[in-house]
Amino acid sequence: MPKRNDLEQKALQFVMNTGFEGVLQSELWRNLGASSREGSRISIKLENKGLIRRAKELCDGRWTYRLYPKRLPASIESISDCPCLMCQDNPRCDPSSTISPKNCERLTDWILLIAKGESGAVGDS
Repeated sequence: MPKRNDLEQKALQFVMNTGFEGVLQSELWRNLGASSREGSRISIKLENKGLIRRAKELCDGRWTYRLYPKRLPASIESISDCPCLMCQDNPRCDPSSTISPKNCERLTDWILLIAKGESGAVGDS
């Protein structure tokens, strides 16, 4: 039988890989090969550590919890279209100089585009 810390680590990794969709607690413990009691304890422990969020959900007529990661793993896709990566001014760009992220129009436009997409494109008709 795996150690509890190993199961916690596997559980956290599994929940993080589900992203914004989350995972049902029952699906988690089945995937880990653990009992429902063990799965529940691991979920509570991860929530108490601030690593996941548990949300009560009615599924097939039974109450359960959906587990969501508090933080998603970083990926290169999140910055692949950042204008800084291919900017010709990048070597001279510095917060204390005239060429700065503070006043970069391309960077500001990119950030606003991301923010607009995450908020459901508010303002679009």
